[in-house]
Amino acid sequence: MIDRYARAPMKAVWSTENKYQKWLDVEILVCEAWAKLGVIPAQAAEKIRRTASFSLERIDEIERVVRHDVLAFTTAVGEQVGEESRYIHLGLTSSDVLDTALSLQLVESADLILQGLEELQAVIAEKMNEYRKTPMIGRSHGVHAEPTTAGLKFATWLAAVQRCQRRMEDARETVRVGKISGAVGTYANVEPRVEAYVCEKLNLKPMNISTQIIPRDIHADFVMALAVCASVLDLIATEIRSLQRTEIREMEEPFASGQKGSSAMPHKRNPVTCEQISGLSRLIRSNAQAALENIPLWHERDISHSSVERIILPDSTILLDYLLYQTHRVIRGLRVYPENMKRNLDMTQGLVYSQRLLLALIAKDMSREDAYRIVQTEAMEAWEKGDSFYQRIRNNPEIARHLSAEEIEDCFDINYHLQHVDTILARFPQ
Repeated sequence: MIDRYARAPMKAVWSTENKYQKWLDVEILVCEAWAKLGVIPAQAAEKIRRTASFSLERIDEIERVVRHDVLAFTTAVGEQVGEESRYIHLGLTSSDVLDTALSLQLVESADLILQGLEELQAVIAEKMNEYRKTPMIGRSHGVHAEPTTAGLKFATWLAAVQRCQRRMEDARETVRVGKISGAVGTYANVEPRVEAYVCEKLNLKPMNISTQIIPRDIHADFVMALAVCASVLDLIATEIRSLQRTEIREMEEPFASGQKGSSAMPHKRNPVTCEQISGLSRLIRSNAQAALENIPLWHERDISHSSVERIILPDSTILLDYLLYQTHRVIRGLRVYPENMKRNLDMTQGLVYSQRLLLALIAKDMSREDAYRIVQTEAMEAWEKGDSFYQRIRNNPEIARHLSAEEIEDCFDINYHLQHVDTILARFPQ
């Protein structure tokens, strides 16, 4: 299942063949629109659709001379069409073709990313349900806080990935625009009806206003959605890396048969895939900065954005698709150690129940300040001396005046902390 959406299809979106094919689709539709408006002969538009094609080698050959990719493309296509090629690119500027075709590529890449996000959600949901009531210690500042469950941890990841899906859907819709409006966006040499026809056929929305280009805040919005998604995958990977530490070892990324962790130390099982996810996500975040820098261009356009986009758009989408693949693989094969979770939960000998004890004393009409002082004093002593916090509380006469032995016992019941787990997880319908 997972290989279905992995790297090869995304690579095809950004192939040279796919790029030129989309350029050709735009050019042909423009000719059809002109024919419907009676500007060019219908027979010419029909012949252009039937015979227009391109050779990558021929385009490269022409471009080496003319030093202009669109002119090289239209010249190569024109050689295949013949006399009617004079109608190709009629009234257009290069960005009419480039930007409209680019939107198509971005929509295609968004669809693949959305597919990856859906499949990642499915495998996280499986883990969430499998470990929904498996208790473990929650940590704040890296320090033991209060009990939670492994299922809730998976649920936080699931919710974050769901938000990524919504952002990606919004970004896909934002970038699903086309522009056929001429050299500075005034439609001086191309009818708005041509743009409307082309966009309808390509399932794009016409820009309500453009210059020579589609404004680059649209593309920055798209890359920002990619960057946030990459950061969420980094969040998941970072948590697994931390929980895989030897002294914690509550979760561990898959370690294949025959895999080696270190050239020097045969015992090592390192979280190398999660480290790769964390490292590569930084590239997508840096690309988001470049996309933001592309927004302020001179007047109706300059070309400073173009060279940047040739790198950041293919790289970011291909890389995120790969990171989704790797994260899916890690979660699917994740090793979870409930026995270590219990060991770590019990490590501080009851300290993690301090707030429950605090609230119980307050409920007995003790002031919050006095209750906090008593509980913290016992907690700090237990921490420093390695004593049982539970036993210290049982032996504290001031606490005994307010709480019975049964009430103290109840304060150390882990089920109190897990009572609403089902309510929380019910928010994630299957």
